[in-house]
Amino acid sequence: MQRPLEPKQYTSIACTTRLTQIGGVASMGSVGDALDNAASEAFFATLKRELSDQQPWPTHQAARTAVFEWIECYYNRTRRHSAVAYLAPLEYEHLVYSNNQSHPEEVASTKP
Repeated sequence: MQRPLEPKQYTSIACTTRLTQIGGVASMGSVGDALDNAASEAFFATLKRELSDQQPWPTHQAARTAVFEWIECYYNRTRRHSAVAYLAPLEYEHLVYSNNQSHPEEVASTKP
């Protein structure tokens, strides 16, 4: 049985060379660049853990509605995010605009 690829192996020169040899295309860029999909993977892992693993959906439309409500009513408005100093996005935006600041570190230091 083979071990799964480690993240560093996935972006290695050997992996990239082999993908080129077989005509494959990597699904991401190198670590740390704009094509690094870690944020996207984290989002979908959270969505799966907090919503889709909770119950089966009777219809495709019911699942779409539940995902929309989870994203718009919970994830974007009330769930705390590490990328914005562990504030809810709406709270972060309010602090940024009311304090005319642009960095999470500055906003976090002004949190009551």
